[in-house]
Amino acid sequence: MFPSHRVRVLVSTQPIDFRKGHDGLAALVSSVLRKDPFTGTVFVFRSRRVDRLKLLFWDGTGLVMAYKRLEEATFTWPTITDGVMALNHAQFEALFTGLDWRKVKALETRPPAAAE
Repeated sequence: MFPSHRVRVLVSTQPIDFRKGHDGLAALVSSVLRKDPFTGTVFVFRSRRVDRLKLLFWDGTGLVMAYKRLEEATFTWPTITDGVMALNHAQFEALFTGLDWRKVKALETRPPAAAE
């Protein structure tokens, strides 16, 4: 259901009205975040309560929205500021699982210098 590792993940740092659906979130992406919601980028939104998040992304055929509520924990969110911040795939997976995404560091990989 979720996009591949190569997709861009952007987190909206401002809490949103969680009554918004597909169209409301797409309008928010366009007007407030100044991004195109139909590029395949995953947009992550937070509620005022830190135990809920919504995802919005275009899969090529339609807008996909996912909602997650943690039962006994809270998500670790970035400081509330205006705008968006990018997460790599490992950080996104940690955030979505309820782990502290700030402790996830991507390994730097280099292509081999020569083939054997």
